[in-house]
Amino acid sequence: MKKKLTSSFLTLVLSTGLLFSQNFDKKSILSDLDFLHNSLEKTHYNLYAYTDKKAFTKNYLEVKKSITHDSLNLLQAVTVFQQVISKANTGHAEIDFPISAYKNYALNGGTVFPLEISIEEGNVYIRKNFSDNNNLQVGGEVVAIDDIEIEKIIAKIHPQLSAETPYFKNAKLEFWSFPRLYWQVYGRKDSFTISIKRAEKVIDIETSAVDLINDFEMKRSEIITSNRFLKFYETSAYLKPGNFNGDENAYKAFIDSVFSEIKTKNKKTLIIDLRNNAGGHNEFSDYLVSYFAEKPFKWNSKFTIKTSQTLKEQTRLNNDTTDLYFKEILEHENGEIYEYPFENYYPQEESKRFAGEVYVLINRHSYSMAAVTAAMIQDYHLATIVGEQTGDFPTLYASQFQYSLPKTKVTIKVPKGYIIRPNKKELKQGVIPDIFIKDHLVDEKDEILKELLKRIQKN
Repeated sequence: MKKKLTSSFLTLVLSTGLLFSQNFDKKSILSDLDFLHNSLEKTHYNLYAYTDKKAFTKNYLEVKKSITHDSLNLLQAVTVFQQVISKANTGHAEIDFPISAYKNYALNGGTVFPLEISIEEGNVYIRKNFSDNNNLQVGGEVVAIDDIEIEKIIAKIHPQLSAETPYFKNAKLEFWSFPRLYWQVYGRKDSFTISIKRAEKVIDIETSAVDLINDFEMKRSEIITSNRFLKFYETSAYLKPGNFNGDENAYKAFIDSVFSEIKTKNKKTLIIDLRNNAGGHNEFSDYLVSYFAEKPFKWNSKFTIKTSQTLKEQTRLNNDTTDLYFKEILEHENGEIYEYPFENYYPQEESKRFAGEVYVLINRHSYSMAAVTAAMIQDYHLATIVGEQTGDFPTLYASQFQYSLPKTKVTIKVPKGYIIRPNKKELKQGVIPDIFIKDHLVDEKDEILKELLKRIQKN
């Protein structure tokens, strides 16, 4: 789908404080590794939901044994810690891409692999070409890099990514960007032999790396977009609500104005686009849904929290402990799981609501609350869900909080809560669309919207 070029990730990179050149001795790394392993059992809602304890411990010991150098820099440390936490196979138990290491590399003339990729049904396609080699055409199938099969390269990158399924790991790989992750795992390379499949033949194409800042970050756009806007297509209104975060009052004012304008245009169909959406808070998404719901609704059938000493410490540091939600975290025993009930959310008054047909667009990059909201809309039969399966589950371990490792200060993110979708089903899968339309390459060609509009016009 079409996105505005942005260097927002580069802005984040250049504003990051920690330096890649920072080194930690082996003793500190092993100490933090032990702390990570032990703390995950206490803080994660259910560490062994998607991998058994024996497999998780075996992986931890193997990672620990792999540390043979006397010291590791921050990039190496993050890479090691990611390989432990990702074994939980929980999307919300994660360590982010090492931005501070990337910053140092960028400022010291770093180069990266020149192609963004899209992973679809086991095949890898060129999504963006930042090189000056015109033989590397968008849509071309990549089968190998430097004589290493692309499947093996992706398998080597997967341990740096936390997700419930390989499908979701591949979505996160697209999200974080293949060139960045390829650099993290393989280090700097200034030239590549890329094997491309054409008409059942494999052709090797030589190409150079590109400058990280000027020829990659400054020319690309992130998959996730926070843009909020409304536009119209003949009989349809199209709403991109953006991520469910930021200034809540400003967001609600935007939604108010949107539905007021839709009313004046007298459109019969509303299309809400939750693709490439990072999610956020239910106060935002509930307000949006209230404009086309006909009866009270709730974004979950059950929400439970596991409290811990670490969660309590972070709650005291970062939250308003007079608020009932955070107050209850402090009042329950460490390790206790308890239910926190959410009240029903009520629709807007009938005169304000949209009464026509509603469609909601999703894809593999509809994350967290975006996926949960799509599931709620589906379960309450408020709209037709269109697109492709989400990577994130709508019944999931989420409500993420974070803390730091003692020695390296690397940030750990873990889920303290378990959310069950409104229909009470606990299936281990993403939101399944009512109408499946493939989002090929996640690029400027918007196959999902185009096909939906075609179908609407036929009806």
